Amino acid sequence: MNARRRPKRDLASFAGLLLIGAVVVAAQLVEGGPLRALLQPTAALVVFGGTAAALLLSFPLPLLVRASHAVSSVFRVTSEPDPALVTRFEQYAVRVLRKGVIALEPEINVAEDPFLRRALGMVADGVESAELRQSLTTFSHAREDGDDECALVLETAAGYAPTLGILGAVLGLIRVMENLATPAGVGAGIAVAFVATVYGVGVANLILLPLASRLRAVSRAAALTRELIIEGAVILQRRVHPRIVEAYLGGYVRARTSERVTAA
Repeated sequence: MNARRRPKRDLASFAGLLLIGAVVVAAQLVEGGPLRALLQPTAALVVFGGTAAALLLSFPLPLLVRASHAVSSVFRVTSEPDPALVTRFEQYAVRVLRKGVIALEPEINVAEDPFLRRALGMVADGVESAELRQSLTTFSHAREDGDDECALVLETAAGYAPTLGILGAVLGLIRVMENLATPAGVGAGIAVAFVATVYGVGVANLILLPLASRLRAVSRAAALTRELIIEGAVILQRRVHPRIVEAYLGGYVRARTSERVTAA
């Protein structure tokens, strides 16, 4: 029995990325500008290279690596408590009621969710409910703080990128001013200079900030799932009758459903 559904690709996230690129390209073409005008290696070096350098100075390298890995979660369907998880705890409760908490040991190795494995293991080891709740809650909060740090990295990068875009534009204008003796190239030079601003503002508002918001949404959904698992583990430890497990845990599913309806 799988502990949770395997993550699926979030087609909406991929569509969003494609739409961002399509909007920028369409805006350039509508004005009659060539696409090659948006491809400026120097501007890219200042904005993207400068942002990377600023992040290296702002955060420890392990956190930056963890943030880069967390971004991949944006392209998976957001995890959330579902009826299948509640049903699973009902099945766990049946086994515990018949054979005791030792009956959960075979389920520990089968569970795909590390947090669920941890919870089942503590129940099978006979940890008291108060200690069980405290330990799992502490771990969940630590995980949530770690997820928040990853979103903070992206938000910080979104703050650096526009400023570096302006810096790139100023550097480009300085070069233009140094070559005022050739007026024919002034217009083109100014256009090239402001591409850096486009890079900075665009990547901050169209990519980095949306990714940070999505990471926080994924983190909130995962935290709600962990809360359900914590309550389920306490229920198993207390040997609550399987028939009333849904009454304890169903509220998490209904709360998530209400959020989706409200958002719609």
